[in-house]
Amino acid sequence: MKTKFLTESTQLNSLKKLGYLISSKERRFAIILLILSLIKALIETIGVASIMPFIAVLSEPSLIETNSILNKMYQISTYFGVSTKQSFLFALGLLVFLFLMFSLALNAFTQYLGIRFIEKCHHSISRSLVEGYLNQPYSWFLNRNSALLGTNILSEASQVVSMGMKPMIEVVSRGVVIIFMFVLLLLVDVKLALSIFVVFGGAYLLIFKYTKKILRRIGQERYIANQQKFATINEAFGSPKDVKVKSLEKVYLDQFSNSSLTHAKRSTTAGILADLPRYILEAVSFGGMLLVMLYLIGQKGNFSSALPIISVYAFAGYRMMPSFQRVYHSISMMRFCGPVIDTIYDTFKNLSPIEKKHSSTKIKFEGSISLKNIYFEYPNTSKSILKNINIKILNHNIIGIVGRTGSGKTTIIDIILGLLEPQKGLLEVDGEEINRKNVRSWQKNLGYVPQHIYLSDDTIAKNIAFGVDQKDINQETIEKVSKIANLHNFVTTELPEKYDTTVGERGIRLSGGQRQRIGIARALYHNPKVLILDEATSALDNETEKAVMDAIDNIGKNMTIIIIAHRMNTIKKCDMIFLLDKGEIKKQGKFEDIITNEHNFIK
Repeated sequence: MKTKFLTESTQLNSLKKLGYLISSKERRFAIILLILSLIKALIETIGVASIMPFIAVLSEPSLIETNSILNKMYQISTYFGVSTKQSFLFALGLLVFLFLMFSLALNAFTQYLGIRFIEKCHHSISRSLVEGYLNQPYSWFLNRNSALLGTNILSEASQVVSMGMKPMIEVVSRGVVIIFMFVLLLLVDVKLALSIFVVFGGAYLLIFKYTKKILRRIGQERYIANQQKFATINEAFGSPKDVKVKSLEKVYLDQFSNSSLTHAKRSTTAGILADLPRYILEAVSFGGMLLVMLYLIGQKGNFSSALPIISVYAFAGYRMMPSFQRVYHSISMMRFCGPVIDTIYDTFKNLSPIEKKHSSTKIKFEGSISLKNIYFEYPNTSKSILKNINIKILNHNIIGIVGRTGSGKTTIIDIILGLLEPQKGLLEVDGEEINRKNVRSWQKNLGYVPQHIYLSDDTIAKNIAFGVDQKDINQETIEKVSKIANLHNFVTTELPEKYDTTVGERGIRLSGGQRQRIGIARALYHNPKVLILDEATSALDNETEKAVMDAIDNIGKNMTIIIIAHRMNTIKKCDMIFLLDKGEIKKQGKFEDIITNEHNFIK
């Protein structure tokens, strides 16, 4: 069955898709590049055309007197100190040289602007992908592979630019040169120009007809292999402990090697197919040039008369042949890059619009948090995770939510956090509905401690003040929350660099309990009104958990705390406990009320 990558777009071609991926400012810059390419091609053509009178005079100096145009130029040059035919010939040659040098300088400047444009596009597309991904709702990430997202940002955005944007500019720039040179050759000899253009243009079109499907197919295979490379690396380095214990080094090495080899082979094949005409047509070009010379000598009667025209054709061919090849090569690369262009384009089209404006003030939470008649099911599933959930959480209360695995505890927390929107029902804070417009304001009240804490490869201080700029970190606050989380003593007595100790990637140098306590300190750093603990103490030993819970009990007088837990000791001091079973609240009450008849639900 054909994949979507092999299906030709019925709406937009690759050129339009590339235009969609860049900003209006970059599109305007592209138009400037186009105009410069036209000017460059015109000057280059004039430079090549100027060779003909120079060669004509060089081979037959008497033309200065017999040719009206050359004679007029000679007369004008006498006003600038040119007194002899030899000096006129020298001046003419210098003028041709300067014109060609100016053409090369303009070419270099246009090339610089082109490279600058390409790099800006690379930055723009990569940044837009990151911005687009980061601003998607939490539910969007539940069905996405992080390795694929990383591949698009770090690798495929570069492919779109190097094999999409850059070839597109090359096609325009070189295409204009071909057109202008062709017009020049038409003015010299129509039949000969048409013959050359038909032969070489037809040869490139014929070759492309047979290679375009192959290029599209191997472009898809390269894209898939690149995804597999990133996924393998992500898995292998994401859990080094499992890899070592289960001796999976060779397994992952082989997986990466296979994907990398496929990627290399497909890229090599594309490069060969893109350069194929050059090797075939170089011999044809040489033979064709000999035929052109013989034809022109036959037309003019002698070599001297044909030399100026031969020179023009030689210089024009010198400029056109590489341009023909670069145009073909660029179109081939765009074809090879087609699957990636389609993917990145579809990604941008399908991303939810970014909401630019969010309230900068916190929602005042003084009374209660209410979940009213909440129903929820995850996308692409028909199973209801939550059914008719009604919970009221009073300010400064400690609430426990318990139940078996899969009963819906974490989903309730995600709704309170504003990460998930229920299909039915409302989340209200002091009677105000929480929705997309004010969810950021509500989230400023929240401190969240998940079961698995993410730690960056940075210092303990920066991990506690997560997302805060170095210069704005408050050391006094860090030490305060670390004491509450029962972390301060460990940091100051056992770590030589104390809060400047680097924890390693994902906190690999710390124990599970230490990582969890950093997570609790992080949640408290911004002084939240609501602290949510999602199995946050499950990795702690009983003694450490008791110390942390005692501290949390003390701050609970000034904070609302919501706890998801399995250990009975963790929820003993809760003001209210909600017992969930299969997405419904089976029972609610004090610890004694729940534990009496429902002990099996708390394990």
